[in-house]
Amino acid sequence: MVNVDLSPNELKLLKCLKEGPLSPHETSLKSDLGEKEVMSAASWLRSKGLVDISEESKIFLFPNDEGKKYAEQGLPERRAVEWLNQMGESLVDELPLDDNEKKVVIGWLKRKKFAELEKTDEGLKLIPTGNVDETPDENVLVILSRKPMTEEEIDKEGLALLKGRQLLSTKEEVSRIFNLTEEGQNFDITDVDENLVGELTPEMIQSGAWKDKNFQRYSADTGVEASDFATLHPLTRFTEEIRSIFLQMGFTEIEGDYVESAFWNMDVLFIPQDHPARELQDTFYLSEPASFVINDDELLEKVKAIHEDGGDTESVGWGSDWSKEAAQQALLRTHTTVGTIRYLSENPEPPIRVFSVGRVFRREALDSTHLPEFTQVEGIIVEPEANFGMLIGVLKEFYRRMGFHDVRVRPAYFPYTEPSLEVEVRFGDRWLELGGAGIFRPEVTAPFGIEHPVLAWGLGLERLAMLHLGIKDIRMLYQSDLQWLKETV
Repeated sequence: MVNVDLSPNELKLLKCLKEGPLSPHETSLKSDLGEKEVMSAASWLRSKGLVDISEESKIFLFPNDEGKKYAEQGLPERRAVEWLNQMGESLVDELPLDDNEKKVVIGWLKRKKFAELEKTDEGLKLIPTGNVDETPDENVLVILSRKPMTEEEIDKEGLALLKGRQLLSTKEEVSRIFNLTEEGQNFDITDVDENLVGELTPEMIQSGAWKDKNFQRYSADTGVEASDFATLHPLTRFTEEIRSIFLQMGFTEIEGDYVESAFWNMDVLFIPQDHPARELQDTFYLSEPASFVINDDELLEKVKAIHEDGGDTESVGWGSDWSKEAAQQALLRTHTTVGTIRYLSENPEPPIRVFSVGRVFRREALDSTHLPEFTQVEGIIVEPEANFGMLIGVLKEFYRRMGFHDVRVRPAYFPYTEPSLEVEVRFGDRWLELGGAGIFRPEVTAPFGIEHPVLAWGLGLERLAMLHLGIKDIRMLYQSDLQWLKETV
C-alpha cells in the first residue's frame, strides 16, 4: 500500500478506473479533466504503483505530395497507355507527360506489359500491347488517398510497388490504455481525504487560509520521469572536447574545402598516380566541376619531376610518367591532410602547430565500423628540433587527455611519411588501431622550400567516439535514436 496522499486529479482517475480499463480520451470524459491532466495524473499513479499504462504503436501509410498527384491524375504509365491506345504507336517524346515522368515511364510501361519499345531513326517508339488491366499499385494508391491504413490492411504487391517509387509517407499513432495494478485494485479510496490541497498559494499565506487546510503529503522516494531538454549531440560534444585538448596543447585550428583537385589531394603528397586509392572504387570523382586548372607552372614542374625521377631530392621518384590531366581531376577530399599541405605551402616557416577536424569522403562499404563519409582529425608540428620521439610523445599526451593511458605505436607505411607509425590503445583486453602518423618525406616538403621536419598524424573521429561512448556500431552516431540520445546526454 502506498504511504502518500493522492492529489484530487489522481483520486478522480483512480475512481474512474475502478470501473475498468479506459483510454485517455474516455478517462477525460468520465472525470471532467483535460487529456493533459489525465496523462499527468496517470503518470504519477504509475510511479506510485497503482496504475499501469499500456501503449500500442501503429504506423499508417498515406500518399506524399507526388502520390496525391498520381492518385488524382493517374500514374504516368496509366496516362501514357491511355494516350497510346487512342493515338496508336508514338515516340516517347510525344507522350503528354512532363520530363521527369518521361524518364521513368518507359520502364513501367514495359514492366506492366502496357507497351513494347522499338528503336527508330526518329527516336524511341512505344507500341501498345493492348493490355490495359489495372495494377495493384493503382488501386492501393487510390484507397490510401481516401484513408491512411497500416501495412497489414494493404495489398502487399501494390504496397511494394508504391514503396519502391517513394510515393508514400508514414505517420505513427500511439494508443494508450490505463489499467489498475493489483495494488491499485486493492487500494481503498474511501480512506482518502478528497479535500486535500496539493499546492500552497500566495493567497493562502496572505489570508491565513492555509491554517484550516489539509495538505497532501509527498514522498521523497517517488520516482519522477526524466524531462526532455535540448542539448548537443554526443558526437558534437566529443568533437568539441577534442578541439579543446588541441587548443590547450598550443595548437591553432585550420579549415579546408571538401572539393579539391587530385593534385593537392594526392600528387603533392607523393601518392603515385597508379596508387589503388586513386581508383574510382576508392575515391569520389566529380562530374561538375570535372577538373581544376592548376596555374602554378613552377610547382607543377617540381611535383612532376619528383614523381618521375625524384627531382632535386635524393629520391628516385616513382619511375613512371606523370600526367597533368590526372592531377587536375576534381574529387571529394579523401583526407584532411590536403588542407594541411595547402597551409604549409603558404606558411613554410616554423614554428607551426595546427590541427583540423573535418569531413572526408571515401568509397567505403557501409557496415558497423566503416562509413563512406566520416570525420578526420589532423595535426602537424613544424619545428627545427622536431623528431620522431617528439611525435610519439605528443600523440601519447593527446590520447592520455582523451582517457587512454595505455598507448603503444608500431611501424607502418604511408606514401607521404617516413618513418611512419600507427597508434594503438588498449580497450578492455584488446589493442585497437586509431590512427596513423609520421614525418613528411622530403618529396612532400621540397616543392615548398620547407627545410625543417614536419610531424603529422591523422585519426578517425568516429572510431574514437565509439570507444568513448561505448557503442559497437558506428552508424549509431548518425541515427536518430531518441532513447540513446537521452541516455548519453
